[in-house]
Amino acid sequence: MVFTTLKRITRTGFVNFWRNGFLSFAAIVVITLSLCSFGAIIFTSAFGRTLLADVKDKVDINVYFTLSAPESDILALQSDLNSLPEVASTTYVSRDDALAAFTARWQDNALIMQGLQEVGDNPFPASINIKAKDPGRYGDIAAYLTNKNPTDASGTPIIEKVNYQENKLIIDRLSRIIPTVEQAGTVIALLLVIVAVIVVWNTIRLIIFTAKDEIAVMKLVGASNIYVRGPLVVSGIMYGLVSAAITLVLMAAFAYWSDTLLLRLAGVQVAADFGLLVNVLSDYFRANFAEIFVIIVGAGVVLGGVSSYIAARRYLKV
Repeated sequence: MVFTTLKRITRTGFVNFWRNGFLSFAAIVVITLSLCSFGAIIFTSAFGRTLLADVKDKVDINVYFTLSAPESDILALQSDLNSLPEVASTTYVSRDDALAAFTARWQDNALIMQGLQEVGDNPFPASINIKAKDPGRYGDIAAYLTNKNPTDASGTPIIEKVNYQENKLIIDRLSRIIPTVEQAGTVIALLLVIVAVIVVWNTIRLIIFTAKDEIAVMKLVGASNIYVRGPLVVSGIMYGLVSAAITLVLMAAFAYWSDTLLLRLAGVQVAADFGLLVNVLSDYFRANFAEIFVIIVGAGVVLGGVSSYIAARRYLKV
């Protein structure tokens, strides 16, 4: 008996879906637009996290050592820095490495290379590049270096300069901006979700309003609430499933063409300076397709099914 009732409800829901051609199309368009807003939230979040990570990665401080600083003392300081909870990573650049990098960069400039030859000895100091886990902790790292003030065996300080003060302005700004951007993104996402739910619910309610006379007749001849509401919920779920399929196709297309589109909109002809941003969305879409599929399909089913269930309530009392 239960199986028969469920079969009839499902069949009636499918019939209503195809019978209400234009209204079904309108519902699918509205739900698809709503699901696309969810997709936009997902992609914006992924792209924003990548941008913030890129910005964080580019912010750092460098410790420059005296030309006479022993390498063993520098490596010991690097080991101490790596043990700090604030430090994400450190990179040691020897004097020879610094000279090689400078030469490779300016090898086509004869004037600079001639000046370097006239200097004679290697003029470049060794350095340690420090990246913090949080831009707001660079001040603590700089303070640690100042308080430690490492020296060599003769008691001579080995640190020539720490460029924290030169980068302090941008570090402080990022420390304030990054949390604000993350919080604003969350608020905007919630607002879009609320608007999407309201729009979809009103659209479904309009569709059910057109069937109010039919619902009244069914109730008068003794149809139960389950049998009346069931087909409407099935139709709503179908709206959601079709909309989810369309949304996933649109998201896939946008993900694979987004890099070229975004770079062109930004007026960038060569993406070399945006290496970390190329293929961000396409890689994210492939790596997280299962999660995105569940979110979009689940949201579509909930928007269509639950909205139909709630919207039909007012017409069940006859």
